[in-house]
Amino acid sequence: MPIDITMPALSPTMEEGNLAKWLVKEGDKVEPGDVIAEIETDKATMEVEAVDEGTIAKIHVAAGTDGVKVNQVIAVLAEDGEDVSAAASSAPEAAPKGATTSKQETKSEKAEPTTQPAETISAAQTNGDRIIASPLARRIAEQNNIDLAAIKGSGPRGRIVKADVEGKSNISSVPSSQSATTTLAAPIATSMSDEQVLAFYKEDEYEVLPHDGMRRTIASRLTESTQTIPSYNISMDCQLDALLALRKQINEAAPTGDDEKPLYKVSVNDFIIKAMALGLRDVPMANASWTSGARILHKHSDVGVAVAIPDGLITPIVKRAEEKSLSVISIEMKDLAGRAREKKLKPQEYQGGSTAVSNLGMFGVSNFTSIINPPHASIVSIGAGTKQPVVKDGELVPATVMTATFAFDHRVIDGALGAELAVAFKHYIESPIGMLV
Repeated sequence: MPIDITMPALSPTMEEGNLAKWLVKEGDKVEPGDVIAEIETDKATMEVEAVDEGTIAKIHVAAGTDGVKVNQVIAVLAEDGEDVSAAASSAPEAAPKGATTSKQETKSEKAEPTTQPAETISAAQTNGDRIIASPLARRIAEQNNIDLAAIKGSGPRGRIVKADVEGKSNISSVPSSQSATTTLAAPIATSMSDEQVLAFYKEDEYEVLPHDGMRRTIASRLTESTQTIPSYNISMDCQLDALLALRKQINEAAPTGDDEKPLYKVSVNDFIIKAMALGLRDVPMANASWTSGARILHKHSDVGVAVAIPDGLITPIVKRAEEKSLSVISIEMKDLAGRAREKKLKPQEYQGGSTAVSNLGMFGVSNFTSIINPPHASIVSIGAGTKQPVVKDGELVPATVMTATFAFDHRVIDGALGAELAVAFKHYIESPIGMLV
């Protein structure tokens, strides 16, 4: 029977995407793993792979179409031996998530269906002697000694997915922060309509810049944060002179490549990332996320770093930053920031994490407060380092001082705990040699 190819959910929060390009045409034969299309989301352009073999019978959504909803049928695949013309005439219908799979989402499988369809496909779905099951479902089954052959699959063509295995074993999972807050993301108060806003201005005195996917996502995430997170702020002044001196020494000693250019150039921001990571390591109760059922205590410091891109913002993540040297963090951030500006990051490179750093010091901003990006429970905002008089050993001397302002989710990090993390961060900034040992 014809197989509907649907717009995949390439991230947990994706609701629609732009079908940028078809890499196949009607009549082409495809096999599992073949890249068939490119999808543009708010953050990146990603490839979509076929998960079944057959012939592209009909393309329902043309290349260049914007705002294609997740699960909307974009094409129809005729199975081997099936009448292609008959398959092409089949009406497009919404299909279960998972009919297509992106390279970036294959491992996480966050978009799998969570309900059993009315017509249940027979147990022990197989292809010959092989049980058709997703990698995540297989891993859960293995960890819980579950026989996949006894499970009825709810995925495309009876594919066994995560929800099927969890339903069989009654495995309880802690609700994600995404699902815990989804119903709260709508605005509490009704804002003015577009027409009401435009009525204030003359038509020839403005132009309309339509929201793209990134701008809509930023608005949605920040609205969710301000409406669901009871946050508070702590500011800490940090003296940078020792850090600046150490940075100069590190960069002067950096090895050179074949082009005789240094292999890395450590920035002040690299020190800040490392200091935040080590602070969370030293204060592990602050390295946490909120869900409705529990606090999630992270085992590593995965630090998101705000990167400005044209008309937007993205936060690539330096994972396990507490374990990495300053030079490695520097090289990694250069790569992440470069690909972020080209919209080439993979979802796993900017989703998740346990905290974030936002630095506006290069613009001369003295201090500011950032909005927490869930599932994070903290973020530190970094101002410019400026020469100020400070008292040392009873004498007034000049020093380079930077203000770090922390925002904390009070549900996860109480005041004293937040202050403890701020003190740990300040210690590493003012005694940076501790970041090298």
